[in-house]
Amino acid sequence: MRTARKRPARHSRARGYLRISEVARIVGISPTILRAWENLGLVSPTHLLKSQGLLAANAPSPTTNSIGRRLRRLRLQKSYSLSQVASAVDVSIGFLSAIERDQMTASVATLRRLARFYQIKILSLFNPSDANPGRVTPAERKILDAGPGVRMELLSWGNTMMEPHLFRIAPSAGSGESYAHEGEEFLYILRGKLEISIADGERLCLQEGDSFYFESSNEHHWRNPGKKDALVLWVNTPPTF
Repeated sequence: MRTARKRPARHSRARGYLRISEVARIVGISPTILRAWENLGLVSPTHLLKSQGLLAANAPSPTTNSIGRRLRRLRLQKSYSLSQVASAVDVSIGFLSAIERDQMTASVATLRRLARFYQIKILSLFNPSDANPGRVTPAERKILDAGPGVRMELLSWGNTMMEPHLFRIAPSAGSGESYAHEGEEFLYILRGKLEISIADGERLCLQEGDSFYFESSNEHHWRNPGKKDALVLWVNTPPTF
């Protein structure tokens, strides 16, 4: 294999998932060759990126509410192969396998596709209890990593009409591809900036102190265009996210 020139992986990190073509371009080999090697079990995109120094050997680290085991259990319960699920949600087999092993995290858009495929809500991946706890201290929040640089903290759960989150979004990180779902959403920017694009052509850069409401059925995607972490109070209703 020829020596590849290292290139920044910010475009992949911002979307929160890696396609075969992206990994091949980053490490400088043919997508056809990389796909053949992966299918033969000779290499994985994750290992290639680590070997090129483009992905930290211990990143991302699993969180208390890691979803890998839950997604693997769902797949096995339904007797699906990795290739069947990967094809259905438009990710590589290696990336899906890495998610199930908690070696990588999926973007919000990818989580949406996985949840739709398994006919569940992303909310269930937080593993919340059925009962509404009322008061929730910071230490009691349910936490879910949703792709590199995106952390979702569930602020309340149970039999509620709203689904409130605290989103922590690193610079250049975001939702990945556009997604849509039933309901309405309300955002309040506590810190930093958030750029959000709606399917009807509306594109806003929300600043600290700004709030924004929109209907979730509109395709939307978002990212942090700033140079520091964004902190966003994000409320979905009903809790179908």
